[in-house]
Amino acid sequence: MPVTQRSASVPSAHRPHRHSAASSPAAATGPDTALLDADDATHLLIRTGFAPAPAEVAPYVGLTRAAAAERVLATARTDAVTPLPTWTADLPLTRAQRQALTPEARRDVQRQHRLHYDELRAWWMREIFVTPSPLTERMTLFWHNHFTSGQDKVGEPLLMAQQNALLRHNALGSFATLLHEVAKDPAMLLYLDGASNRKGKPNENFAREVMELFTLGEGQYSQQDVTEAARAYTGWGVDPDTRRYVWRPAQHDDGMKTVLGKSGPFDGDAVLDILLDEPQTARFVSAKLWREFVSDTPDPARLDAVAARFRTSGYDIKAALGALLVTPEFWDERNRGVLVSSPVEFIAGTVRRFEVSYANTTMFARTSAALGENLFYPPNVKGWPGGAMWINSATLLARKQFVEQLFRATGAARPRMGAAMPGGMRFDLDGWLGHFGVTADAVPGLSAQLQMQHAVLPLAPVDAIAAGSNAGAYLEALLMDPVYQLK
Repeated sequence: MPVTQRSASVPSAHRPHRHSAASSPAAATGPDTALLDADDATHLLIRTGFAPAPAEVAPYVGLTRAAAAERVLATARTDAVTPLPTWTADLPLTRAQRQALTPEARRDVQRQHRLHYDELRAWWMREIFVTPSPLTERMTLFWHNHFTSGQDKVGEPLLMAQQNALLRHNALGSFATLLHEVAKDPAMLLYLDGASNRKGKPNENFAREVMELFTLGEGQYSQQDVTEAARAYTGWGVDPDTRRYVWRPAQHDDGMKTVLGKSGPFDGDAVLDILLDEPQTARFVSAKLWREFVSDTPDPARLDAVAARFRTSGYDIKAALGALLVTPEFWDERNRGVLVSSPVEFIAGTVRRFEVSYANTTMFARTSAALGENLFYPPNVKGWPGGAMWINSATLLARKQFVEQLFRATGAARPRMGAAMPGGMRFDLDGWLGHFGVTADAVPGLSAQLQMQHAVLPLAPVDAIAAGSNAGAYLEALLMDPVYQLK
């Protein structure tokens, strides 16, 4: 049998791709009319969601790039399909009730909150696994890392559950609406200290981060802009009893302010509109979308076009993403396999691609946290850095251990003495290999090997696979290959 091998030191610019530019469909027909093959369809679905099951790929094969992008965008939802934990319907404790708690009762409440956060993480993982719109969850994750808030400063998981719903509802809607709503979101007000921002004692945290992280980016504003904007946001707060946004006019500084060269008696919404009026905001957010979906190095001219479409559409997120998905750069072979899958993408992609069954998703949420992405608990106000930072010797080992768990959960390797796998995970290996006309114990021919490679890897594997490996061992070797971490 042939031995699959590539040098692990091949520079990314010289990586062998699926087909050369000369033999690609786009080269023959032009990018606007190029029809997707299975590799193209898989690339689109991985980049805009999570790794697809074989049946999810077929409907995209034969579509033009524009039609395929439109089909993905048409799946967008505004609500989760998985019911939230029942406790999210409970009323929060009022200020009087919290003050009446004994030290022991207060510790019990804190323990309950930690348990509820764990349940919330498991709930979101389940939604990611089962959603009919993977793009919706990918964008909800994107905004979770853009509008960062987390457990370290938001003690009540109910507030983060509400923010998660807010992000999902606007995930592919209006960025302008999303910015205004997130700014008044109770979890955000607590996380960036907006709830304590009052006339005479302005807190600058939100004013700074809304410019640096949410709209303009570093170096696009002055300290004076931050100081003046902070005054505009005074009066926004969180009701101590309902834990909802509340406007307190007596605590608002209604004096004149000057922000980014514009002057007036601005309130917080007016300052957000000033930020939205800056062309840099559309470019900054578009660049983040580019790095999320295309590559780490945006093409300046193409990025300008995407940002212009975003801005002229009135900040329609779907319009920006649609423009991005039809750029030649998105489909360029040189931009495939150049992004590192986040822990959630790695886990969800594996579960969805191999149609893994499970009893609960707590294990998967904990695995994601161990790999560096603890949902609802980003490391700091800048969120997860992502990219190559996801991978180090410890996290790569943990990813391989997850693959080992997957193969221990197959029918061909049942746990000893009938013990259940963590989370009740079960992988029908023979059922999945049946798509390629082989069983786990059979030695696959070259055609089946190449089909399996194309189904699970964006590039050819870098590590050698022993000649004569059966199909089960061959697939496990592909998933152990470093290239499996890429998208």
